[in-house]
Amino acid sequence: MTRGFEIVSSYANEGLHLPYRTTKRAAGYDFESAVDFNVPSIWKLDFLKVIWAIRHESNVDNETSKKAKKILKPFLIPTGIKAYMGDDEVLILANRSSNPLKRSLVIPNGIGVIDADYYNNDSNEGEIFMQVLNFGLTDAKVAKGDRIGQGLFMHYLTADDEQKPQQERQGGFGSSGK
Repeated sequence: MTRGFEIVSSYANEGLHLPYRTTKRAAGYDFESAVDFNVPSIWKLDFLKVIWAIRHESNVDNETSKKAKKILKPFLIPTGIKAYMGDDEVLILANRSSNPLKRSLVIPNGIGVIDADYYNNDSNEGEIFMQVLNFGLTDAKVAKGDRIGQGLFMHYLTADDEQKPQQERQGGFGSSGK
């Protein structure tokens, strides 16, 4: 098997669906939420007060800075899915076009990158999470089974003169660097 999806062991009996393409020419595999999930609106979390403080105060104090980081910290929606692929492949996670319109959800860094060595890692078995922020005026309710993103398998290239990394992945989400 070259590439594909599996359900992580902690969701084995939860009736999850493997990611799927909805139409014959769809490039992306739709990922569903593994759980019911509430994504709070950033506006509900004093976002305007933090923006006002940053705009009007010459020195932003530590408390305001911490509050801003907390408000803009993405939420991770579990999918219960892991992906296997070739060593020269990557799974790119992208937003669904309907997410900003229907739920006001966006992926804060534009895309997610799932490396081949994330599969079956020790810390979380390689479970894929969709990272989102809710810019809507109200909380976004995501039900188990709702499509929350899409994944595209792609080959990638490396530079001719690169010094090959020697380090092996030691953990899960965000573990390959600072």
